[in-house]
Amino acid sequence: MTQSNSTISPLRQRMIDDMMLRKLSPTTQAGYLRSVKHFARFLGRSPDTATAEDFRLFQLHLVKSKVSSSSINGTLSGLRFFCRYTLDDPQLLRKMSTVFEPRKLPVILNPDEVKQLLEATTSLKYKAALATAYGAGLRASEVAHLKVTDIDSQQMQIHVEQGKGSKDRNAKLSPTLLRLLRQWWQVAQAEHKMLKGGWLFPGMNPVNPMSTRQLNRVFHAAATVAGIDKPVNLHSLRHSFATHLLEQGVDIRVIQVLLGHKKIETTALYAQVATTTLRDTHSPLDALSLDPPD
Repeated sequence: MTQSNSTISPLRQRMIDDMMLRKLSPTTQAGYLRSVKHFARFLGRSPDTATAEDFRLFQLHLVKSKVSSSSINGTLSGLRFFCRYTLDDPQLLRKMSTVFEPRKLPVILNPDEVKQLLEATTSLKYKAALATAYGAGLRASEVAHLKVTDIDSQQMQIHVEQGKGSKDRNAKLSPTLLRLLRQWWQVAQAEHKMLKGGWLFPGMNPVNPMSTRQLNRVFHAAATVAGIDKPVNLHSLRHSFATHLLEQGVDIRVIQVLLGHKKIETTALYAQVATTTLRDTHSPLDALSLDPPD
């Protein structure tokens, strides 16, 4: 994607044009190009000469190489776009198939662990960023791309612009989070680390937003200091936000809106990890009044 036009092959340029024409995000474009590049490397020749059998053998190669199901499906998405739009021949993928992905329950931090993690974050900037991920249930990219003007203290909302699926939504702004964000804003303004109306969490150069990679590093460093040994990542804060709301009795449809989920089934997954809800639910066996065994 960073190559100059003079070094890009006509086929690659056509695919880039096809993706730009459909306004795919830069991340999606990079992933699709990477998929075709991997296929071309396997094929050993230009991918526009491939047959349906070549694509089938490539998927077989990925399976034998123990590539994860999610990675195979992601690669297939890129190849599907390439064949359908750039080559105008979707039938080339007729011998490939989407791989079943076992659904795993998310790992959740309990409220005490979230508190320990935030308190282990010594930088006010990163503490505010991690608190935003948990307090509003935002994804890492959504946190990193917040602007100062996205914080609406009048309506107590956070405006998430072009989140996953290129959709805008409003997230909840809690009073505690607002106080923390104001503290960070005051410090950043005093130290000239933030441009007026610019990124809420700027990078080293305030013209650019903080990277999600850096935010992930901060999360893992804080988890280590806090002594949290669960297999968690930054997205676990979003999972924890949803689970804790469910345990507080918040309607699952409200949580769906706050998270920006398209399907209620996606949000319903948190019911399986809401330990307080599960513990307080009585089994119908308890109502049978069984006689004790002799």
